[in-house]
Amino acid sequence: MEDGEAVVISEVTAGYGRRTVLRGLSARLPRAGVTAVVGPNGSGKSTLLGVLAGTVRPSHGTVRLGVTGRPGYVVQRDAVSDALPITVRETVAMGRWASRGPWRRLTAHDRSIVEECMAALDVAALAGRRLSTLSGGQRQRVLLAQGLAQEPELLLLDEPATGLDVRAEQHIADVLDRAKVRGVTIVHVTHDLAAARRADHCLLLDGGLLVAEGPPGSVLAPSVLERAFAGLHHVLR
Repeated sequence: MEDGEAVVISEVTAGYGRRTVLRGLSARLPRAGVTAVVGPNGSGKSTLLGVLAGTVRPSHGTVRLGVTGRPGYVVQRDAVSDALPITVRETVAMGRWASRGPWRRLTAHDRSIVEECMAALDVAALAGRRLSTLSGGQRQRVLLAQGLAQEPELLLLDEPATGLDVRAEQHIADVLDRAKVRGVTIVHVTHDLAAARRADHCLLLDGGLLVAEGPPGSVLAPSVLERAFAGLHHVLR
């Protein structure tokens, strides 16, 4: 692993049960940068995040993380059940479990981090509200605050801006830019080509295979998308 790399993925094959999703995928992700993962539905984007997070175990190949601590993993807002009787503050505080454990009382330092992360995502005024009562955009910002509260060196995001308005998207982009400046490596799945073009690095997947990797200007060029597979530039917006 070279100094400028945070993640090295080597010939990874992974899936669920007998269903293979990723097929011999290899890639190198830059440290303290933003990597966008793009591709049509079913191409393996979320599975790749699961492999990096450690929730999906590869059947073949290796993943080397050049970071300390566990990755922070922010799922899509729809993955969190409305049945959970949990407030915004409690949700964000769960991010501290990565360092404290779920049964230990939070310290003053932990509580300070929770408050800072809620403020950064502009959800502090919602702290006492049940997560289930929030709009989709509010819930997504709360989940991102939880991810940041883990203080991870590697932050994994599954479509963090889907369904948000332009102002909310820009707010999240600004928060992630500040995290990158602090040295956080960010990997995010997106269907939004504009968001992918703002990244430092890009992976284009199709059918569990890596079609292209490199600077977004090269990977997302119309000629590359057209060569990769017909219709991708219509699926992505």
